[in-house]
Amino acid sequence: MMDKTYFIQTYGCQMNVHESEKIAGILQSRGYSACESVDDADVIVLNTCCVRETAETKVYGHLGRIKSKKKHGATLAVCGCMTQQKGVAESLVKRCPFVDIVIGTFNQYMIGEYIDKFLHTGVRVTEIWESPNDCDKHENIARDSGVNAWVNIMYGCNNFCTYCIVPYVRGRERSRSIDDILRDVDNLVASGYKQITLLGQNVNSYSYKGKNFIDLLKLLDSDKKYRLRFMTSHPKDFSVELAEEIARSRVLAHNLHLPVQAGNNRVLELMNRRYTREQYLQKIDAIRSLVPDIGLSSDVMVGFPTETEEEFCDTLDLVKRVKYNNLFMFIYSRRSGTPADKMPQLDYKTKQQRIDKLIKAQFEISKELASNMTGSVVEALVSEKTGDKCFGKASNDSAITFVSADAKPGDFVKVKITNSRNANLTGEVYNG
Repeated sequence: MMDKTYFIQTYGCQMNVHESEKIAGILQSRGYSACESVDDADVIVLNTCCVRETAETKVYGHLGRIKSKKKHGATLAVCGCMTQQKGVAESLVKRCPFVDIVIGTFNQYMIGEYIDKFLHTGVRVTEIWESPNDCDKHENIARDSGVNAWVNIMYGCNNFCTYCIVPYVRGRERSRSIDDILRDVDNLVASGYKQITLLGQNVNSYSYKGKNFIDLLKLLDSDKKYRLRFMTSHPKDFSVELAEEIARSRVLAHNLHLPVQAGNNRVLELMNRRYTREQYLQKIDAIRSLVPDIGLSSDVMVGFPTETEEEFCDTLDLVKRVKYNNLFMFIYSRRSGTPADKMPQLDYKTKQQRIDKLIKAQFEISKELASNMTGSVVEALVSEKTGDKCFGKASNDSAITFVSADAKPGDFVKVKITNSRNANLTGEVYNG
């Protein structure tokens, strides 16, 4: 009997990437092995996203191609945030009768049972849970992220930003137990992973039996050699105490992703972000005073409903003032079921012109910051190697290329930055 194979297509954020690792672990525990093509797979899984309309459009486009490519007898499953939205699963079932299994975010850990049920009965499975029955039921995880390992510390979101669908498809905040998290991290470090990334829609809100996020970070501090990251932090909850912990910790990376979304107070209020431009900049000043070499990244959305040109210029000004090492820039995308969907919308041309200005400004900032690193010595964690060429990242998340015959993925190597081209750094092994 030939081996059974699976193919997983993942859309969206790091949370989805990690959940696809969990789905892969479930399938592997049932005797399936990964393959490289939809054409060869016995089970095809699309793990979907719905944060932006473009992600949903891509899913339907991919389904159309899969319809003609999947081999006879293959099982096709669609899961994730897109299907968790109200009414979407029903629409998908009608629009794509060739999809065999449709499930949401809360019951993805049941995908093995659903596949068995479909193969046994031949009857399509459509099951969307309205709320989670358990915080985390995954034991087998087929990790596929190199030297990095993702660890969920919490699920869901309570913030209800007016543009965001996440609280509706991920549910309310639910924190995992500290003991489970510590056990996961200890096991992963013992297994050789050199970077652990803690995941949550808003990690700052972590709370379990009287312990908060900073308590968790203190427990994860160690003299073992590994790098600890986390995402994502909400600016309203970011505190001086957290900045102090980043400065004090032996393992925390000197990198912070703090999504600002907009630099104008009226727009921030419309977004229900619950902080002001001034408060955000104060937090940036605090982290920079405590961790001078901090690498900052952020998310910025342009073209939010009713945003004026002057208000966009406030966002552009904030970006130039903060000088992010890396910036994820998006055009606002309507999401049905969110308050912003009902607000007066801007035309696409205006939004495109604004993001073009932002991209141009950030390119110059990234170029300047990279140039400023020339001559400095950093510790790079090697993630990939081709021949003698090594690719790695510094603690501040800057990407570095250098040559070493001896270094291998997972090694920490001191590197002197010798050159920069745009935002890309090159260096040489430092033996000083």
